[in-house]
Amino acid sequence: MKTRTVLIVDDEPFMRTMMKETLMIAGYAVLLAEGGTDALRILEHEKVPVMIFDLKMPGMNGLELCAAVKRRYPTAIIYAMSGYHSLFDLVDCLGAGFEDYFAKPFDFDLIRQEVAHAFGKVERWKRL
Repeated sequence: MKTRTVLIVDDEPFMRTMMKETLMIAGYAVLLAEGGTDALRILEHEKVPVMIFDLKMPGMNGLELCAAVKRRYPTAIIYAMSGYHSLFDLVDCLGAGFEDYFAKPFDFDLIRQEVAHAFGKVERWKRL
């Protein structure tokens, strides 16, 4: 079986660790980046179909990162996550190309469910 890899981008080490553990328990390989520049560097060498980006990060924020990734990889499925709900609204996230939005603190069962759904889409798209 082919490994299903998810990229998590968050400037908070604790959040990266929690997301990684949550998804690894569900059987996914997980790559971690602490910001947009690191994420783009990873994507130069790795093909990652599903990603989760924090919205508020120093330097490149999640909206800017999503737009940059979507220009290069238009079929990437990218989720937003944020604890600052008043700074970024759902309309901006959808306009940038995010699939959906997770508010901190997370429902980790929902995240695992959405990631599974995303990989189902990826598999269907491969058959086209």
